Amino acid sequence: MSRGVPTTLPPEVVAAYRYCEAVTGIQARNFAYGIKLLPPAQRRAMSAVYALARRVDDIGDGTLDNDTKFARLGEVRTLIERVDERAVRPEDTDPVAVALQHAARRFPIPMEAFGELVDGVEMDVRGQEYETYEELKLYCRCVAGSIGRLSLGVFGCSDPKKGPELADTLGLALQLTNIMRDVREDALNGRTYLPREELEQFGCEAGFAGPLPAGADFNGLMSFQARRAQALFDEGLKLLPMLDWRSSACVSAMAGIYHRLLARIAADPRSVLRGRVSLPPWEKASVAVKGLTGRRT
Repeated sequence: MSRGVPTTLPPEVVAAYRYCEAVTGIQARNFAYGIKLLPPAQRRAMSAVYALARRVDDIGDGTLDNDTKFARLGEVRTLIERVDERAVRPEDTDPVAVALQHAARRFPIPMEAFGELVDGVEMDVRGQEYETYEELKLYCRCVAGSIGRLSLGVFGCSDPKKGPELADTLGLALQLTNIMRDVREDALNGRTYLPREELEQFGCEAGFAGPLPAGADFNGLMSFQARRAQALFDEGLKLLPMLDWRSSACVSAMAGIYHRLLARIAADPRSVLRGRVSLPPWEKASVAVKGLTGRRT
């Protein structure tokens, strides 16, 4: 039996949560370290949130043609509406829908944020690029700020007005770190996220799929982005005192892993051109433990 799923729940809900927990355990890398610190009910709800977010990401990153991707994303929008309207039936064959509806009955999960996540992935499918940082911020708030706001629905918050704003900002910090880390991989896949005007400012407008041209200030570009991301972390982490200690530990663990990634990129910007920058499992576990003790990573 999956740990943390009580048999007092209806059998179909137990099975649905087990499925979502399996998806989270297998596919989540940094995310899983944080939600392990939550009480069982919140952990189950977060696994349901992750499972649907994972489905959306997999559609966007998959090998289907664009028309099929848009159709699949439309199906996700229908699922979101059904969950929001409490229209999922116990016999529904989609375990993510069953688990998420159960979670949404217990926690005030803002389902509209899933719609924003779909909006962001549709930008990816269209191959959208960004001229300015303000345009990039909109994308980041769709694909990452939305997850912060969904998570806050499960966690709860002592300041329901300021909390979602800070969750959005922290999501922006995490996504910008992701963009910095994956700049070469994204370029090889035909995607560019950093703002065009900033690429031009540092002589990097040719992109990162091949050798950098003479005169390109790649280190300057990455340092500029790292300072921006650090400022976002500084602001977004003001969310922690607004959460109960287990939720705060969860957020601290997830944010702490990305914060360490940011520090490594800032110390050696060209590392992202040599391969994927990551933390070993022992270091991620260490960050999680520090989150439980209330120590900032």
